[in-house]
Amino acid sequence: MSTKRKDQSDEVDRPDKLRVMVADDHALFRRGLQMVLDQEDDLELVGEASDGVEAVEKAQELMPDVILMDVRMPKRSGIEAAGEIRDLLPHVKILMLTISDEEADLYEAIKAGASGYLLKEIPIEEVADAIRSVWAGQSRISPSMASKLLSEFAAMSKSTGERPQVPSPRLTEREMEVLKLVAKGKNNRDIARELYISENTVKNHIRNILEKLHLHSRMEAVVYAVREKLLEIT
Repeated sequence: MSTKRKDQSDEVDRPDKLRVMVADDHALFRRGLQMVLDQEDDLELVGEASDGVEAVEKAQELMPDVILMDVRMPKRSGIEAAGEIRDLLPHVKILMLTISDEEADLYEAIKAGASGYLLKEIPIEEVADAIRSVWAGQSRISPSMASKLLSEFAAMSKSTGERPQVPSPRLTEREMEVLKLVAKGKNNRDIARELYISENTVKNHIRNILEKLHLHSRMEAVVYAVREKLLEIT
């Protein structure tokens, strides 16, 4: 069981308990997540959904902080639900938790605004820490999927056509350094150590990057940067 602690990686406006919603069509898996979350003093399971349509409805009703979302669900996919929830409730963080290791699902989840993509093969006890980290503004992605994402970025960079007519927003040299490390799957703490800056400074840089690019998540920023040839990954 993880130990609750308050450190500089926590958001200043973090609530006493993070409100968590689970959207998954397998009741047994939902029960397992409930058992894990019940052991965490700072996490509260506020509701569940068994399909994509219900996920959107429950999200508006319950106003969770973080949603654990399966990719493949009845009626509407988790990716479609994530996109709608992002538009309706932009403050909600969405963490995909799925058996799908398809690159297409990973890429579409990022475009839909997901803050993380974890495979269900991870130890279920790690889910609590993943919830906290995405709420704090970090991205969580299974290592096997991270390598596929970088391969996708590299292919995208090589196949990108002409530059857009409108100039891209200008990122500072430091922001580009942060963006490159995000693209390598580094979390805020690792980036801070590598660049000899504080985690709060890293968070500020990422916030500025998202504002300049008019995007919702750090992974979206990497996709955008590669597509617009602001960043090249080899």
